[in-house]
Amino acid sequence: MPPIDGYTHRVPVDRVTHLTLVNHMSPSVGIVARAIALGAAVTNFGACVADTKAASREEGSVQGAAGEPYPQMPAIAPIGERTGKYIDVPASARGPAIDPAKGYRLQDLGSGLYMLTDNAYQSMLLVYDKGVVVIDAPPSYSAHIPQAIAEVTTKPITHVVYSHSHIDHIGGAKGLGGRPIIIAQEETARLLTRAADPNRPLPTVTFADRYTLRVGGQVLELSYHGNAHEPGNIFISAPAQRVLMVVDVVFPGWMPWRRFALAQDIPAYFGQVEEIRKLDWDTLVGGHVARTGTHADVDVQAEFIGDVKQAAATALVSTKPGVTLNPLDSANPWAGFDNYIDRVAGQCVNTLTPKWSTRLAGFDVYVWDQCYAMEQSLRIE
Repeated sequence: MPPIDGYTHRVPVDRVTHLTLVNHMSPSVGIVARAIALGAAVTNFGACVADTKAASREEGSVQGAAGEPYPQMPAIAPIGERTGKYIDVPASARGPAIDPAKGYRLQDLGSGLYMLTDNAYQSMLLVYDKGVVVIDAPPSYSAHIPQAIAEVTTKPITHVVYSHSHIDHIGGAKGLGGRPIIIAQEETARLLTRAADPNRPLPTVTFADRYTLRVGGQVLELSYHGNAHEPGNIFISAPAQRVLMVVDVVFPGWMPWRRFALAQDIPAYFGQVEEIRKLDWDTLVGGHVARTGTHADVDVQAEFIGDVKQAAATALVSTKPGVTLNPLDSANPWAGFDNYIDRVAGQCVNTLTPKWSTRLAGFDVYVWDQCYAMEQSLRIE
């Protein structure tokens, strides 16, 4: 099978040219309601007629093994199937290279504010007259934070701000040493108390909705906009530098991490993307990937997640329950739902592939995850 855009597909390439496309219209309440009804109807799939291939399967075949390819099966490998070569990362998603001898890159954001990154994770440093405020300490490079600080100042770390509770963003905090003031939202403090992780020291200052940190002549505005990615995940604004940091919501140039970055509340996640669009800033630090973001990046992500929502909504109402299901599984409702949802996700993937496969880095890595998360959100949220 020949590769497309550097990606080795596991099914014939002509599947890509015969994708079933749908109009990109906003889903109505009626569409979602019908989607829910269709999902419930799967329990009655025993009356549905399976296709010829399914009906001809022998009872003696290996149970639980992969079945026959189905009509309009996406060329993008599904979750759990290893890929020989992923689609190349487009130039628009790349950032400046990391010096391998250092293991990090320090980017000047202006007026004493810096972004620190290993081109996978991002944190910030704010230098003021008496010290340094560290915003997040990802364990992937936290050991280099003192070295990075030494490039711009000899002042000590006096404050640490937690964007949220997740280990991959603050799990290096203890290693910073000293006794800095640690600031976090109340929900983050609650989650960290439950975790009892010595590598994530409990905050010494907490807040509910808003907190202004003034150190020397520097200002950080911290605000909580509710649970989307997880409870306690905050917006961090440096107004003088016109920089906004919101972690695990927008991924400049990239597909969001799987299942909308594991958002606990997908409708709220969509809402926070819109909030970020409306705020007044010039540079976005998203906590991940190789570069900072712009308003154009947020617009692209908003367009993409809107397309995912429409594609999943359309697939929910246009996919017939029970089709291609082996009649021998007619007494297994879990199998019926799986058959239906897999085909919903497959149609969603097919709809998104022509427009987005070369526009967002990592499209083929997580598009199935996004479609599964979206169809479930539409059905149950």
